[in-house]
Amino acid sequence: MIAAGGEPTNLGRQGLRASRFGLGTAPLGILPDLVDAAAAQRCLERAADLGIRHLDTAPFYGAGLAEERLGSFLAERDATQFVISTKVGRTVCQSVDGRRATTVFDFSRSGILRQIDESLRRIRVDRLDIVYLHDPDDHWPEAIDEAWPVLAELRAAGLITSVGAGMNQAGMLRRFVQETSMDVILLANRYTLLQQYEADALFADCAARGVSVVLGAVLNGGILATGAVPGASYEYQPASASILERVARIEAVCRRHGVPLPGAALQFAAAHPAVSSVLVGAKSAEEVTLNLDAARYPTPSAFWAELQDLGLVGADRPLPP
Repeated sequence: MIAAGGEPTNLGRQGLRASRFGLGTAPLGILPDLVDAAAAQRCLERAADLGIRHLDTAPFYGAGLAEERLGSFLAERDATQFVISTKVGRTVCQSVDGRRATTVFDFSRSGILRQIDESLRRIRVDRLDIVYLHDPDDHWPEAIDEAWPVLAELRAAGLITSVGAGMNQAGMLRRFVQETSMDVILLANRYTLLQQYEADALFADCAARGVSVVLGAVLNGGILATGAVPGASYEYQPASASILERVARIEAVCRRHGVPLPGAALQFAAAHPAVSSVLVGAKSAEEVTLNLDAARYPTPSAFWAELQDLGLVGADRPLPP
């Protein structure tokens, strides 16, 4: 029987096996209303109970807090039963006023080595499965000339199994795939029900080079979970009128077929043959359950056919079976 997290898939060239759906821990560290430690623990426990074996974090999420909470969870478990990914490119430090922790970009060699050491300490492991360069959009020279060689060296030394880059854009990720020996990429917001074509060239390059694709933010920052409600968030900003109108049209089709909007969004993203795993954030055990239930919800072929007939899903897009 397949666990709720999905049938395991290959992730990268180094033999990692991850659940089809993974848990993104950003909501456990950085929220307008931060969840408490007990709720974070319950969230991670529920994910594990439901078969999720892919856990993603980063120093940026709460200036190390999400990593620390993941570490507390792993302290009483066999961490080798999970694929753990984190990121480099931001160093946790004190703010100018010295009263709170924050992060600053740093893709230097010394910065990357320091960040890796600190992440190992916070997560409470002695090695890492995946490490991504995190949002190097404005730091290409430093990321490719200083940060990337460090990750390649640590991979060769066995401290990291697979290395990659995580970004909200396809263009620079494509350069990384073409110019390095990365194993895996994390693409956020760029392959969703609302963004269906921007990643095609990137996905083709990944397939040609054996690079695995992990998707994040497939609910586009919230609107594909909440629907076209007032104040809905699209890519971390208030949704425009055109986005609200498109989502409302998708919702209407969902209602006609009894399909939950988040289920359609999660299943559409996971259906692409280039995609190995889809990360879904959650801030509570209940959200983990709701997300996985949506991901497994039976969606009839007539539902997808109507979305295509209305031009809401491209006729050439891969669809769930």
